[in-house]
Amino acid sequence: MSVLPTPPPTDQYPSPEEVMEALREVKDPEIPTVSLVDLGLITQILYPSSGGLLVKMVPTFTGCPALRHMKDQVRERLERLGVQKVGVEIDNEIAWNTNMITEQGLKDIEKIGLSAPGRYCGALDLAQLPTAKCPTCHSDKTLLVSPFGPTLCRAVYYCNDCEGTFEQFKPI
Repeated sequence: MSVLPTPPPTDQYPSPEEVMEALREVKDPEIPTVSLVDLGLITQILYPSSGGLLVKMVPTFTGCPALRHMKDQVRERLERLGVQKVGVEIDNEIAWNTNMITEQGLKDIEKIGLSAPGRYCGALDLAQLPTAKCPTCHSDKTLLVSPFGPTLCRAVYYCNDCEGTFEQFKPI
């Protein structure tokens, strides 16, 4: 998913590219190795006629308990960039899915020992979660232990090769 920027009205505002680069520093509270940008949560950078900057973002799950914190972090980071008036809104036009995670985001998810979700096209049957690649030994000989991990976005797997358990960021 690419961000749909509008051009800044004057030189006093950072460009959409500068905004996105700054927001790469804002990490997901539950996966601190991956940015909100690389998770695909930032959907638009807008410059309202009333002034300031408006960032639209989507949550990974409706009712995500970290949403307020993420919005505050986005606002704080852009204020440090020098933007005086920053708004952060939930984008209700787009439903987030794991295909929106960038290639860098997939790598960053694996940095903390989570198995990154695979890409998919067409319908995904959540009742039949696909096997996950073990982040320790990279085996695909894994079994789903529970579709319910410590957070809504994770499932628990067992690796038959290294005999370890691990979590996968669920594909949705």
